[in-house]
Amino acid sequence: MSRKMKNKVITNLTIERIATEGKCVGHHEGKVVFVQGVAPGDVVDVRITRGKSSFMEGEAIRFHEYSKDRIAPFCAHFGTCGGCKWQHINYDLQKTYKRQQVVDQFTRIAKVDIPEVLPILGSAQTQYYRNKLDFTFSNNRWLTREEIDSGADFERNALGFHIPKMFDKIVDIEHCYLQGDISNDVRNELRDFALSNSLTFYDIRNQVGLLRNLIIRTTSTGESMVIVQFGGDNQDEIELVMNFLHEKFPQITSLLYIINLKKNETFHDLEVVTFAGKAYIEEEMEGLKFRIGPKSFYQTNSDQAYELYKVTREFAALQGDEVVYDLYTGTGTIANFVAKQAKQVIGIEYVEAAIVDAKLNSAVNGLENTLFYAGDMKDMLNDEFIAQHARPDVIITDPPRAGMHEDVVNMLLKLAAPKIVYVSCNPATQARDVALLADKYSVDKIQPVDMFPQTYHVENVVLLTLKS
Repeated sequence: MSRKMKNKVITNLTIERIATEGKCVGHHEGKVVFVQGVAPGDVVDVRITRGKSSFMEGEAIRFHEYSKDRIAPFCAHFGTCGGCKWQHINYDLQKTYKRQQVVDQFTRIAKVDIPEVLPILGSAQTQYYRNKLDFTFSNNRWLTREEIDSGADFERNALGFHIPKMFDKIVDIEHCYLQGDISNDVRNELRDFALSNSLTFYDIRNQVGLLRNLIIRTTSTGESMVIVQFGGDNQDEIELVMNFLHEKFPQITSLLYIINLKKNETFHDLEVVTFAGKAYIEEEMEGLKFRIGPKSFYQTNSDQAYELYKVTREFAALQGDEVVYDLYTGTGTIANFVAKQAKQVIGIEYVEAAIVDAKLNSAVNGLENTLFYAGDMKDMLNDEFIAQHARPDVIITDPPRAGMHEDVVNMLLKLAAPKIVYVSCNPATQARDVALLADKYSVDKIQPVDMFPQTYHVENVVLLTLKS
């Protein structure tokens, strides 16, 4: 960015709409201006922080008028921790823009004929809807400008979330509106206990410190899992922490810990020690039980996951005699959810541990018509695999944000299953893949689902049917 443009102030910019990734848009001298933390209808002065030939990005430094759709954020950490970025926008408008995001992506990227996008399925709970949160211990708490300017000494240990784009700064969270039940109590009590006992909080730059990470998982059945990740192997201090949690919160049904001396917080290759209770928790959906271990993936909004799976099942419209391929099956949640309506369900997933969970969940629920395989999708879904299994009548695919590999798309075209139900957490890559499938498939239904209120993220389900 040129020096001339940097720190330039645009006055009285009218914010027109919300664009991708939650940024809002205004126009100045023929250029698009992206601004965070504002709402459509705001009139603001903007300091430019980044500029290109066709657009600029900036931060609002003064508000002249406030949007009629603006509401007061409910969280004291709003604007600092980086989560829940749409708290200041009323929920009806959030849903409107999320649905519009799907429309825009399919119009601009897929460029195929589409039916009217169905009204978005909103979340009944717009607070305390998550069943899993990760908190980080740090000896480098984020200080506000006011705290710095005061010259006073502040406690620098923190337990909370990373500041956006700052790997070594943590905002200390007093109350988080994302997860209910015991989450806030466990986090705050553990932090206070650690401070009162002079336990060391992790120093990410120097890779030292006892307390490193805290993961809390809950279920709609009332079970809870607490995992403490330690950055040091001091058994006396580990026992001190775990005994405190066990005695303070006897309602925790799965109390676990991990010793992680690696340079990152991932623990899929590490031993998880069960300190008290079970090694897993259980979620329930229509009588089906899903065991969730410390390394298991499960949709983080349980209530909306149920709505998402019901849409998927409705689009599949199974009659009981179909063979279903469930691609990117994860822990087999969708596969097991639709299994009773199908002749057979075959799930494929890259993560081997997830496939172990998928098989376990089938066994727990007495489902005998599921098969699960671990491997890279583009390598697994090949002619040999198809030759060894029945050809699919319905394909359900729920890939990661990057979408499907081109080899997978080509195999879907070759398989030519009568129906594909495409579930996605990224409508942009979903639209790209739909465009690649357009030679053989038409888009029959599009259903957005809001899994994450107060954010710009949207889940989307598309029904594709084979052209005659």
